[in-house]
Amino acid sequence: MISIHMANLNVAVLGCPDYSKDLGKKGTASDLIFYNLKKGETTVTLIEPSRFPERIAPLFYAVSMAQKALLIVDQINPAFGEIVIMLDCIGLKEGIVVLKNYISREQIAPLIKGTVVDSYEFLEEDKNLLRERFLEDAAKVLSPQDAAAGTLPVDHFFNVRGIGTVVLGSVAEGSIKKHDVLMALPGEKTAQVRSIQKHDQDFDTAGVGERTGIALKGIEVEDLDRGTILTNDKSIKQVSALQAQANLVRYWPAPLKEGMVLHIGHWMQYVPARVEAASAKADWHKMVRWICL
Repeated sequence: MISIHMANLNVAVLGCPDYSKDLGKKGTASDLIFYNLKKGETTVTLIEPSRFPERIAPLFYAVSMAQKALLIVDQINPAFGEIVIMLDCIGLKEGIVVLKNYISREQIAPLIKGTVVDSYEFLEEDKNLLRERFLEDAAKVLSPQDAAAGTLPVDHFFNVRGIGTVVLGSVAEGSIKKHDVLMALPGEKTAQVRSIQKHDQDFDTAGVGERTGIALKGIEVEDLDRGTILTNDKSIKQVSALQAQANLVRYWPAPLKEGMVLHIGHWMQYVPARVEAASAKADWHKMVRWICL
């Protein structure tokens, strides 16, 4: 059993479908496509939202999983605007921008002003350089393996003959260890960690940010869904109603109001909700109180 620490960096690759095929080896593919890059014990997971811009959810998933973004700008269109807004809403502060098709930084400057993208690094297109840069960044990632509790949002799950239920995901908090008993939320089921794999190698633990495959005992694939939370953190709660405060993006056209249907995203969950009540001060873009069911 290999127990050494493997550094990993998750990168959302946005704006140019299949751009990652020249950066890493293609792995799991659905509405998200994962590409894997490895050098020694250092790994990079590249995540592309393959069904965006047709659907906004894959973009949310890719950005929410990432520690860094690679934004390829080959045209200025509505999809580019949606990507910039998503990056800013989630607050992904580290990123690289590559401009193509003679698009200049001056052209996009007014469109990214005041967003996290404004502070991203601009680089010339050189895939060898990008590959080495991501590996260098990954080698600096710290992922403690000895946290008391851990949480993993499930993005894929399936049954493997001779092994049983297997889930894929990136550890969101803490660390997960072999033999841990995890709650499967929402719901009342629990499962025990049978084994842990990272980039096809067996490990005893998986820490924050690490792309992980976990074989589970005591739970069936029918008990799981995209967005299921596996955790032994007792502070994580499942709720059917949410009371919160929100800042609305400046492009949002109208105040939140009773009866409005929204989508709420958290980790790998992206679910519809109806506003039961909402109130705001004079500037309704800022600090809106709202309740969703």
